[in-house]
Amino acid sequence: MQTMAQMAIYLIKTLGSLYLLIVLLRFLLQLSRADFYNQISQGISKATNPLLLPLRRVIPGLFGIDLACLVLALAVQWLVVQLMLLIAGYGFVNPLMLLAWSVVGILAMLASIYFWGMIAYIIASWVAPFSHNPALVLLRQLIEPVMAPFRKIIPPLGPIDISPIFLMLALNLINQFVIPAIAELLGAPRGLMIGF
Repeated sequence: MQTMAQMAIYLIKTLGSLYLLIVLLRFLLQLSRADFYNQISQGISKATNPLLLPLRRVIPGLFGIDLACLVLALAVQWLVVQLMLLIAGYGFVNPLMLLAWSVVGILAMLASIYFWGMIAYIIASWVAPFSHNPALVLLRQLIEPVMAPFRKIIPPLGPIDISPIFLMLALNLINQFVIPAIAELLGAPRGLMIGF
C-alpha cells in the first residue's frame, strides 16, 4: 500500500509539474512579448487554452499581465499539492496555508525556469550563437528582458559578457536560500511541493 501511494504521488507530481511548467512558460512568454507565432508558442497555447480561456472570461488582464494565467498556475499548484497531501495521509490542509505554499512553489519554479534557461542560453551562445531554431529564438526572447538590468550594471568586458554569471548567481541564491527559508517559515512540506 505504501508503494502504491508513493507511485501515485510520483505520477501526480510529475504530470502536475509538467502542466504547471507549460502554464508558467505561457505566462513568461506573454510577459516578455515573445513571438506568438513560433511553433513552440503555438503548442504551449494549445495545451493551456482549454483551462485558460474560460478563466479569461472571468479574470481580466491588468497592465499587460495575464492574471488568468497566474490564477491557473496557482490553481494547478494548489490542486496537485492537496492531492499529494491526501494520498500521503495528511488530509485536507487549511486552504489559505495551501495557497501560501502554492505561491512559494510557483516562485521556486519561476526561478528554476530562468536558471535552467540561462544554462541553455549560455551553451547555445557558444555552440549556435546565430541559430534560428524556434526553441533557441524563444529562449533568447525569454532571457533577454531579464538580462537587460544586469547588463546595465555590468557591461560586457570587450567580447566577453559576464552578466549571465551574476544573474545565475542571483537565481541560485533565491532557489537555494530565499525560497527554502520562506517555505520553512510557512511549514510547507518540501517533498510534496511542485517547484522545489
